[in-house]
Amino acid sequence: MEYRHLGRSGLRVSVFSIGAMTFTEKGWRSAGTMSFSEIQKVVDFAIDHGVNLFDTADIYAFGESEILLGKALGHRKNDVIIATKVRGVMDEKDPNKRGLSRYHIIRSLDESLKRLGREYIDIYQLHWWDNHTPIEETLETLNDLVREGKIRYIGISDFAGWQIARSVSLQEMNRWSKFVSAQMYYSLLGRDIEFEVVPACQDLGLGILVWSALAGGFLTGKYSRDREIPPDGRYARMEKPFLRFDMEKGYFVIDELKKIAEKYDATVSQVALNWVKSKPFVSSIIVGVRSLEQLKDNLGSVEWDLSEEDVDYLDQITQPVRPYPQWFLDLFAHL
Repeated sequence: MEYRHLGRSGLRVSVFSIGAMTFTEKGWRSAGTMSFSEIQKVVDFAIDHGVNLFDTADIYAFGESEILLGKALGHRKNDVIIATKVRGVMDEKDPNKRGLSRYHIIRSLDESLKRLGREYIDIYQLHWWDNHTPIEETLETLNDLVREGKIRYIGISDFAGWQIARSVSLQEMNRWSKFVSAQMYYSLLGRDIEFEVVPACQDLGLGILVWSALAGGFLTGKYSRDREIPPDGRYARMEKPFLRFDMEKGYFVIDELKKIAEKYDATVSQVALNWVKSKPFVSSIIVGVRSLEQLKDNLGSVEWDLSEEDVDYLDQITQPVRPYPQWFLDLFAHL
């Protein structure tokens, strides 16, 4: 396993990590279900193969994911890095069991610790921006919890570039604990973060934790323009696909991935993951699986790298259109 520093922190995380959104026996949204025995096999295999980071959230199956992750880790729960999140609605009837207020963060952290069976969280992440709470209230609360020892590191998820910049500026100005990570969607079919988020993270020292590097399973190679979407696939279970991209372009990319996969005796998934792994701003790729076989396939990307030529080719065929002001700034970057 390869290990990378999480941003400018001293913490080293495995380049592949496990996302526990699928850890639910009851079912939740598009995650499907997993039996506890399947979850246990995934966790055991991951640890045996060098994975040291496990990512979950309080909102995943409304706490069940945290409970099952803690149970599967057992006596090893303090030997790995656990990341969880706060922000989502945990009770429709209680207006304060949501958001990033001081009240909700402190309460949610205590509940997450109880579910995980831990005394601290390694990486506590803001799941997304809260328009209803002053960011100063949120950041000061996180700083207090770090000082209390309940949190080791803090991070964000799904923030815009300006939100990251404003938050870190306030942290620096007030000498509060600073974010070390940004969990963001990034794939061959979703490269939007390259315009604002990646530059912000690189400048401010945040490592990027990638979610859905396979574009919600689309880049596994099981989808084709010539046949219907498999009924057991995530896209079939969604009323409306969560991730947005041009489907025809997606099919073209899959065709090209298949050609490259043949060169390396690899799978389409492994090539797509390897492209993400090639990016220096990526600290870890969070893989969410529903079976041990899927995990084995994903981790098959660890021991080999795409050639520079193949990385460049995939860069070219998936290059997004640069919006303003990026294209304007490019014109004068050399001056």
